Amino acid sequence: MNNPHHARSWAVAVAALGVVYGDIGTSPLYALRECLAEGRFHANDPVTILGPVSLMLWSLILIVSIKYLLILVRATNQGEGGVFALLSILRHPEAGLKKEHLKWLGLFAIVGAALLYGDGVITPAISVLSAVEGLEEINHEFEKYVVPVAVAILLAIFLVQRHGTHRIGAGFGPIMLIWFGVLGFLGIYNLIQHPGAVAALSPHYGVRYLLEHGHHGLGIMGSVLLCVTGCEALYADIGHFGRTAMQRSWFLVAYPGLTLNYLGQAALVLRDPSAHESPFFRLVPQSWLLPLVILSTLATIIASQAMITGVFSLTQQAVQLGFLPRLKIKHTNPHVRGQIYLPQINLLLCVCCLALVLAFGSSSKLAAAYGLTVSANMMLSGALLLIVVTRLWKWPWWKGMVPVILFLMWESTYVAGSLAKLFHGAWMPLLLTLLLWILMKTWQDGRALLWRIMTRGQIPIVHLLGELENKRIPRVRGTGVFMSGSSDGMPLVLLHHLKHNKSLHERVVLLTVQFLEEPHATKEERFTVTELMPDFYRVVLRYGFVESPDVMRDLCRALAVKRGGDMSNISFYQARELLLPTGKSGMMPWRKKLFIFLSRIARPATGYFDLPSRQVIELGIQMEL
Repeated sequence: MNNPHHARSWAVAVAALGVVYGDIGTSPLYALRECLAEGRFHANDPVTILGPVSLMLWSLILIVSIKYLLILVRATNQGEGGVFALLSILRHPEAGLKKEHLKWLGLFAIVGAALLYGDGVITPAISVLSAVEGLEEINHEFEKYVVPVAVAILLAIFLVQRHGTHRIGAGFGPIMLIWFGVLGFLGIYNLIQHPGAVAALSPHYGVRYLLEHGHHGLGIMGSVLLCVTGCEALYADIGHFGRTAMQRSWFLVAYPGLTLNYLGQAALVLRDPSAHESPFFRLVPQSWLLPLVILSTLATIIASQAMITGVFSLTQQAVQLGFLPRLKIKHTNPHVRGQIYLPQINLLLCVCCLALVLAFGSSSKLAAAYGLTVSANMMLSGALLLIVVTRLWKWPWWKGMVPVILFLMWESTYVAGSLAKLFHGAWMPLLLTLLLWILMKTWQDGRALLWRIMTRGQIPIVHLLGELENKRIPRVRGTGVFMSGSSDGMPLVLLHHLKHNKSLHERVVLLTVQFLEEPHATKEERFTVTELMPDFYRVVLRYGFVESPDVMRDLCRALAVKRGGDMSNISFYQARELLLPTGKSGMMPWRKKLFIFLSRIARPATGYFDLPSRQVIELGIQMEL
């Protein structure tokens, strides 16, 4: 008798292949090629082939299998992974970190998020470009069509985002299952013809290669890194699929397929040294090339889609944790609130990806730009993991510190190898990371400054309640909901409303929406309602940083109002800050202007929370920074 739960768990494992392992699964298209181009490849010296392949295989074992899928997957918050979840874990009192340490951790989280954006820009470009370059192997006359075809595919990927991919997303997992099966089959097919390539499984060849080639051997680690790109996205996707499904799909499908394919490419190059120029596409006879190019293109489209979706989710989390201004978010699936589309981010990614393809023109040139942000993010997560295993998990030094320090040492070679390519394109994602860090830090500091200004002369709510009890303020019919960033005191928008309208609704709600440093808010945490006086309430709604808020639904629940009842009598009041850079705060003038610009493009809270626009009133409040 079939077990439905067992069948579902395997279905989730297959689905994880289409989302989690797309980036790392398409690395065979270019990883070994770049290693051999970077290294001192000699047809008569097997070590120059077996060495890089050995380093790649042990990277898959040490970094992906052990660090990420056996250790780091345990560091989740309510089952959620990623840099922000890791930050929230370390904020737990049990970690015993001081306030100044937590401030630095927040800074690291911003850096980690900015680095992931750099990865998100390059992945679609290099993946699609490397697959389309297979056309050159079919006919060298097709070389001139590679860039236009890649641009057309990328443009189509970004254009379809607004409609959502939930209708075709169900096919991503099975396609990637076929992809990994083909990788394994091609590897075995070529290994049979040259079994000696299996020797690359021994770490001896990797160590020997590094020792014999000195600093040049260290430089090749920047290309070896290409076989493990996508690890941070892997960690961030734990919440969608769960640890068990991700481990199953890796150890039973993805890892064997990748290992066999890299060994097969090594066997091919050992047998035919001229194949080092394009070892992946030369794994097959000429008659098989077109189907392989088509399958490769499908796999890279899926990898690109997974990375774009990941960037959307990361942006939503950054917005809700206060690192970015509110942006327009469209829910593409009415049945699943987590499937979102951000028009501004989609446009930015599209422009950057197309610019990369047009500027670099080949996946080989793009590969030089790829590694630095990925390796830096790996080291950052490794450093945070070291704090987790020692402070939170209380592991003994031999179990916690030793392996994590070994990971950091290994990853430091990735960083060193990538730095060697700084002037060959690696500066570009680093510059993008720096710009994003400046934006996120400026927004965070600006909001903190604005908060201090707004609360400096805040009037206690008891003064208003006294006026209402003495019936000195006229009341009008309906419910007035005044949005407030603070869960105490009187909102500025309420003061301005009274100043201009000289009256107040018969039912008043002071509404505060808070985002917790936890992925999900519990049912008990969702809302609190305080009745300050009859028909005068303070409502606080809470959401986790991965949740999509439904403010109207939860406000109605908090006030026990049935949707479809007297909701039309609710008016929402939101302050619209008109900021001027003429204040005497310590923020540098250029950062003030940047913050003001970000504030102008930010969506108002009422729009971000998808409140009915005809029931929203915005009141402008001028403030000097």
